[in-house]
Amino acid sequence: MKGRQILLDHLGDREAAALMVDGQLDDLLIDGDAPAPGTIYRARADRPVKGQGGMFLSTPDGSAFLRQVKGLSPGENLLVQVTGYAEPGKAMPVTTRILFKSRYAIVTPGAPGLNVSRGIRDEDERDRLLEIAHETMGEGAGGEGAGDLGLIVRTGAEGAEAGEIAEDIAAMAELARRVMGDAQGAPEKLVEGDGPHLLAWRDWTDPAEVVSDKGCFDSHGVTEAIDAARGPRVPLAGGGTMYVEPTRALVAVDVNTGADGSMAAGLKANIAAARALPRALRVRGLGGQVVLDLAPLPKKERRIFESALRAAFKSDPVETVFSGWTPLGNFELQRKRARLPLA
Repeated sequence: MKGRQILLDHLGDREAAALMVDGQLDDLLIDGDAPAPGTIYRARADRPVKGQGGMFLSTPDGSAFLRQVKGLSPGENLLVQVTGYAEPGKAMPVTTRILFKSRYAIVTPGAPGLNVSRGIRDEDERDRLLEIAHETMGEGAGGEGAGDLGLIVRTGAEGAEAGEIAEDIAAMAELARRVMGDAQGAPEKLVEGDGPHLLAWRDWTDPAEVVSDKGCFDSHGVTEAIDAARGPRVPLAGGGTMYVEPTRALVAVDVNTGADGSMAAGLKANIAAARALPRALRVRGLGGQVVLDLAPLPKKERRIFESALRAAFKSDPVETVFSGWTPLGNFELQRKRARLPLA
């Protein structure tokens, strides 16, 4: 089926959301048992980790780990936000740079200024959105005890009704004022991270058909696509294959040319793998260190592959760092653990 579909259903007793693009599973969000990214805590500094520049914190949901803690002493209270899912047996990763995200706006405490996403290029539309932002935020939007609030108008606001955008900005600013002014007291969960259905509404803003009927995963091919994603094999354009296999230490990606015996077979398979990799990692919920064992590729063609890889990840919503080539000719990525692993 051509076009985009957003499907809201459940996998067993877990809330889930799927994005289908031209009949192919493009993204998958599944509710988990661990605190979701975006959850905000009032935490208490527990003990520093010597040599790592970090500190363990106490929260109502267990231990959290905060990097870059210069000037923080054990016993102090602070506000932190969960940034991703932890590896098994490790503390939750958190940050003190708290963001309040909604469909049209991101409110940024401690980073004043009104900005519009660079994804919106029409100057008249940018001026319209900035005018709405100024009218809604006003002067001194931080409020007593909350510090200065900044605002980023998101790409999803382009073309939206002014009243809806203003309401969204006002709601996020009010939430930010209340939370940032509530730093004192025992460790407590202040804001629950968004679930899959709310995340789908917040982040999948391109035009799409929304289906929320019970059992829509089965009737629209999502269940079948999820079953296929549980395996490592990913078919590539041109007849090659890619295998994506998570281990405890890293995610291993192996690229094969298949039956193509031409001189350019390696480059073609590797470019096809570059284009398919962001979706394969999103759907499987994989992050951390990713190592690509590519099909045979001469050094003179590495730049072509890198360009294709960077272009493929440009629109991917999960933060990914390109670490480069290893002495053995593998390519490494470092990817944020922003998804619950499908496994």
